[in-house]
Amino acid sequence: MEPAELTDSAATVIIGQKVHAGFGRAFKTWQQEVNDAASGYAGFLGAEIAAPTAAQTEWVVVYRFDSLAHLQAWINSATRQDFLDKGRQYFDGPATQQVISGGTRPTDPLVTVVVTHRVNHDSVADFVAWQKHLTQEEAKFEGFRGSELFRPIEGIQDEWTALYRFDTSANLARWLTSNRRRELLAEGEKFSDFELRTIDNSFGSWFAFDENGNTAPAPSDTKTAIAVWVGLYPTVVLLTLALSPLKMPLWLGLLVGNLLSSFTMSFFTMPYYVNRLLKRWLRPPPDAPAAKTNLQGLAVVAVLTLTWVVIFYVVTRQLWSLP
Repeated sequence: MEPAELTDSAATVIIGQKVHAGFGRAFKTWQQEVNDAASGYAGFLGAEIAAPTAAQTEWVVVYRFDSLAHLQAWINSATRQDFLDKGRQYFDGPATQQVISGGTRPTDPLVTVVVTHRVNHDSVADFVAWQKHLTQEEAKFEGFRGSELFRPIEGIQDEWTALYRFDTSANLARWLTSNRRRELLAEGEKFSDFELRTIDNSFGSWFAFDENGNTAPAPSDTKTAIAVWVGLYPTVVLLTLALSPLKMPLWLGLLVGNLLSSFTMSFFTMPYYVNRLLKRWLRPPPDAPAAKTNLQGLAVVAVLTLTWVVIFYVVTRQLWSLP
């Protein structure tokens, strides 16, 4: 794992904020207003809000701009400061912030750990070697999906930032609590001044990135709703047919079916069916005519839906009747 070189490429800031109990909904509404204001600044590429989960103990907000200069202009703007002054009633302590420049963005729903280190200038070589050793050992653990190391950014951030990703919170926990990690932390004792944050992206990746893993503006709420519907219909019908021989009561059948639908939609239907077939409609090229793209996209939606309707009609009315 080599440290990322500082270039005038896309820049991301990850902000963690603890919120007073009972203020979560108000904070989210306020944060959405902040994000709307950020979208009016030059270079804005996108923003996400993630509520606390079992793996992630605080609210996390991620902004992405096309350059460090544009990101810094937003972070230091009077507009953002005004919003912070109005939102302090929700904050349970100061926020934490990490800035990274460049890097890759995962297309799978991964759990990401952000670790920041303060490193003395004369210890940089030892620190990079130690981080490389850490990565080699992490890679031996089940579910490891990669890591990146980012140098400090002059005038913005003094700390080194390391990102590493696992496929599930459970696999991440095995690494974090492992004896091998404790041994490695002891070996790097002089780098023990660090902060660690876990970001659970389990539900944030259906539409968060384009097919190359780059941040892209999210589709409209209408497109998102239609795309989910396109995937949900065949998923629910197929699972209903598969579960029907079990003759479960309604309350239990819906419980099991909804659970299986959630997993199927997240890990198969959306990434491998809907996003691939509708990607030009959900994320059209910048120079594509909007009217033509929408017509083509809606035509694909109609064809897919009609195809499934015909298939399910034939299967359930002509070939087989539900028990």
